[in-house]
Amino acid sequence: MAKRILVVSQHYWPEQFRITDICESFVQKGIEVDVLCGLPNYPKGEFFEGYNKNGPFEETHNGVNIYRAKEIPRKGNTSLRIFLNYMGFPFFALFRMRTLLKNKYDAIFSYETSPVFQAYPALRFAKKTKTPCTIYVLDLWPENLYTSFTVKSKFLRKILKSASHWHYKKADRLIAMSSSMQKMLAEATGKSPEKIAVIPQYCEDLYTQRPQVSDDILVHFKKDAFNILFAGNISPAQSLQTLVLAAKEAEKLLNDKVNYVIVGDGMSRSEIEDLCIQHGVSHLFTFTGQSPVTDIPAFQACANALFAALSKEAMGITIPAKIASYCAAGKPLLVAIDGESAIAVSTAKCGYTSPAEDYMILAENIIKMVNLPTEELNVMGKNGFSYYEENFKKDTLLNELENFIFEGGATL
Repeated sequence: MAKRILVVSQHYWPEQFRITDICESFVQKGIEVDVLCGLPNYPKGEFFEGYNKNGPFEETHNGVNIYRAKEIPRKGNTSLRIFLNYMGFPFFALFRMRTLLKNKYDAIFSYETSPVFQAYPALRFAKKTKTPCTIYVLDLWPENLYTSFTVKSKFLRKILKSASHWHYKKADRLIAMSSSMQKMLAEATGKSPEKIAVIPQYCEDLYTQRPQVSDDILVHFKKDAFNILFAGNISPAQSLQTLVLAAKEAEKLLNDKVNYVIVGDGMSRSEIEDLCIQHGVSHLFTFTGQSPVTDIPAFQACANALFAALSKEAMGITIPAKIASYCAAGKPLLVAIDGESAIAVSTAKCGYTSPAEDYMILAENIIKMVNLPTEELNVMGKNGFSYYEENFKKDTLLNELENFIFEGGATL
C-alpha cells in the first residue's frame, strides 16, 4: 500500500518555493501527497492570476492534491499586512483542516519558512489523528524574525521565543539545515540528536542545466562588462544594501566595468532601488523583476559571478538554498555572509567571502574577481559544481528526507 503524507506549507505552487519540487518528487516515488497551503500572493502581496479571495480552494497539479486555505494577502508588504498574513494562514488553515480529517496519513510534514506559526495546523492535525509530525526548520524563529523587523521590547521578545520554542517542542521530529542549527534546536527543545536530523536543502536538477539563452534574458547583460547576478527574494534578510554600497566603492577603480543584475522581487525592492539612486550607482544596476524559476539557469549562464548575502542578524547558522543552486550553476560566487555559508564557499574554493554587511571587503573582492584571468574564474566554477555534487544532490537528500519523515531514521 502506498505511503500517504499531508504537507502543511503556507507557500506552494505557483509561488516559487522548493516544497513544490519536494512534493512532486515524492509523487514520482509513489507516495500520495496532499498539501494544505494558502492562496498564492508571495512576494508582491497580490493574488496570482486565476486566484482571488474566493479560491480556487482545491486543485491537482503534477499529481499533488492541493487544498488551499483562505489567506490575507501581504499587499503593500507593510508591517501590518505582513503580520495579518503571518497570523491569518494558521487561523484559516485550522478550519480548512476539517476537510482532511477523513483521510488517513502515515506522516505529517510542515515545511516551515517564516513564520513558525504556520506549523501550528500541522501540529494540531498530528495530535488529533495521532500521526507523527516533522517540521523542516528553514527559518529559525524567533531569530529569523529579527532579520526583517526590529523588536526592542524584552517582554515581546520573551513571548516570541516561548511561542516559537513551543512549536519545535511539540513536533515529533525536526529537520535542521546545518549542525549549528541542530545544536540550537536541541538546546531550545531538549530533544535528542536522533530526533533532529541535519538535511540541507537540495538543489533542483534544473540548476545544473546549461540552457540556450533567449534575447529577452540576454538583454539584461552587458557584453563588455563583468556581470554579477543576484537571483531571489529581495528582503531585509538578503542585505542587498551591502552590494549597493560595495558597488559604489568598487566603482572608484572599475569605471563601469561591472553590471549588477538583480532578478526577483520582494518587500525591500523599492528601498534598494532608491538606495542605488541615492548613491549614484543606479546606472550599474538592472532590476528585472520576478521571473519563473525555470528561467533562472539561463540568467546564471549569462553571469560572470553570482552574489549572495545575509544580514548580521541572520546568524549564519544555515546554508541558504541559493548557495546550492549557485554551486550547481558552475559559476564563481561572491558572498557577504557569516558562518556556515562562508565556510562552505571557502572549503569549496569556489569564490570569495566577506563578513555580513562588510561592504568594504566585498568591494575589494569584487575588484579582485573582475581582474582574475578567465582560467581562474573557470576553476572556481568547476570547484563549486564539484561541491554541489558532493553535498547538494537531489536524489541523496530526498531519500534522507523521506526516510526521516516516515521512519525517523536520523541523519547526523
